[in-house]
Amino acid sequence: MLLWFLSVVVAVMVCEGLGRDCDDFTDLGFHDSFIGTKLKVKILLYTKDNIDCGDEVSHHNLTSAPMFNLTRRTTFVIHGYRPTGAPPVWMGKIVRQLISQDDMNVLVVDWNRGAANINYLIAVTNTKKTAENITSFIQVMQANGASLSSIHMIGVSLGAHISGFVGANFKGQIGRITALDPAGPMFTGTPPEDRLDPTDAQFIDVLHTDMDALGFRKPLGHIDFYANGGADQPGCPRTIFSGKEYFVCDHQRSVFLFLCSLNKTCNITAYPCTSYTDFLDGKCMNCDTFKPAPCPTFGYYISEWRDTILRLNQTKAFFSTNADPPYCRTNYLVDIVPWNKPIRWGVITIKMHSGEDVAEAKIDHKAAKFEKYKGTTLLAQFDKHLQTVQKISLQFSTQNVVGPRYKLRVLRIQIRPLESSDGPGLCRYDIILEENVDVSFRPLPCEKSDF
Repeated sequence: MLLWFLSVVVAVMVCEGLGRDCDDFTDLGFHDSFIGTKLKVKILLYTKDNIDCGDEVSHHNLTSAPMFNLTRRTTFVIHGYRPTGAPPVWMGKIVRQLISQDDMNVLVVDWNRGAANINYLIAVTNTKKTAENITSFIQVMQANGASLSSIHMIGVSLGAHISGFVGANFKGQIGRITALDPAGPMFTGTPPEDRLDPTDAQFIDVLHTDMDALGFRKPLGHIDFYANGGADQPGCPRTIFSGKEYFVCDHQRSVFLFLCSLNKTCNITAYPCTSYTDFLDGKCMNCDTFKPAPCPTFGYYISEWRDTILRLNQTKAFFSTNADPPYCRTNYLVDIVPWNKPIRWGVITIKMHSGEDVAEAKIDHKAAKFEKYKGTTLLAQFDKHLQTVQKISLQFSTQNVVGPRYKLRVLRIQIRPLESSDGPGLCRYDIILEENVDVSFRPLPCEKSDF
């Protein structure tokens, strides 16, 4: 808290020493959105020396912002549609977290006077005009020695397509574009020149969180991440009676997941796969195409896998999250060899215990088939990570409301961690599972012969 206070004091002192107040993001209201406003683009500079005090940069004279050091890398942050006219709630967080990663320039593109309009079509029209404005600004940066490859553009919703238009103006020489749930309405079905596409930058990573409503469904980058399949996000309301959150929660989750990757509260491992169903079925867990690197980690640090991703040309990757921060789940592969002669169909719930701490995984997206002596492999996604596991509980269910209660006899179960090297995994042998009854046991380290 003290460090934060001192940073604010220093930022204010710097701004006061330069004889100017902090420049703020344009704050409009619903009245402005209703009557409409004329597009005006402001570019606000933030650095380690003014992390909480924006400094508006002249489009034509960069010396108007003495803290703008073009030898540093530069990250543009571009917001999307603002129907209420209010500033994005996440803007200050993303600025601070970016600067905490590296000594960089963060340029917030404030085009709120073009995005705040109840008529979405007008905001869409203003995206290309905003892109032209940013293009002219970058040309001035180039004239003063900046390198296009050192520029990273982070665009949210409509901001993702603005980033693409800017990148296209520089014939794909911008270093990186991160697109957070690119807008779908008015862009779906359009040609590449009218939206973001993989030729707009040297490297493009995309996150999809609301592809069935406000977001874009198809891949748009070199790697496209689909959180929870890319549509409905856990914890977001499912009925219109929840008000505004019903419309924005899935869409806005893209920003909060990216923030999670910046503050390193958890590393979200993503798995290249053809579909979310195959991912949930545990068919895409080995990342063979990414050798010698492991499966990629979603978010800010995905550039570490850049060379492999570019070699693969265009990759879709999937992951699942929890409903609340820090969002990440811990993935295990579960191999079950049943003994029952009759084939059983059902779902499995696994709980890991460490003292009073419990991590749970419900493998219930579809009924699994358990056939005598034939191994069944399942993906178990636990809601938290436990350093040590003292006890495991299993429950088998056919999910039948009426009818007999079945048993499932398991000759062997193996539970193997996917994202850590916590040894060879956990095993147990010869267990009888009564339907809808928790069966607990102390796990044993697996032998090499089990694999």
